[in-house]
Amino acid sequence: MTIWSLDPQTVTHSIQLALAPVFFLTAVAGMIGSVATRLARIIDRARVLEEALRTATDHELIGRHLKELHFLRGRGRLANVAIGLLTMCGLCIGLTIVLLFVGEAFGISDHRYAVVSFLLGVLAFVSALCCFLWETIMATRILDFHTLSQAKAAARHVDSLR
Repeated sequence: MTIWSLDPQTVTHSIQLALAPVFFLTAVAGMIGSVATRLARIIDRARVLEEALRTATDHELIGRHLKELHFLRGRGRLANVAIGLLTMCGLCIGLTIVLLFVGEAFGISDHRYAVVSFLLGVLAFVSALCCFLWETIMATRILDFHTLSQAKAAARHVDSLR
């Protein structure tokens, strides 16, 4: 009596069953790339501000830079949490694939662990998306649109003097 079934129909069905979550893994990999890029930009901006703070003497400028560094720290933490959740999601989906494939190949019909693993992966993915959304909201909160309005008004004033 063999445990492993080499019936081509069973093997084909096992591969089909295990392959469906692989597309989800592709989305997870794309999200990790996006969040990692945002994190790299956050780190680069923080380095620029830290270097500017070393030579700054204007107290107003120092205050603005420190405020922005505070926001960047929060954004960086959210990006790190999102990457951690996406990694956990990838692990859960990978485990789901293994459980489904092995379950089909060995004739184990109890897929409860695969369902739990998949649901944990989806929950981690949704949580990571929430972190990503909050990080992007934070990215725009630091913008000072009042200063932009003042600059536009000054430019209009200069144009009107011509």
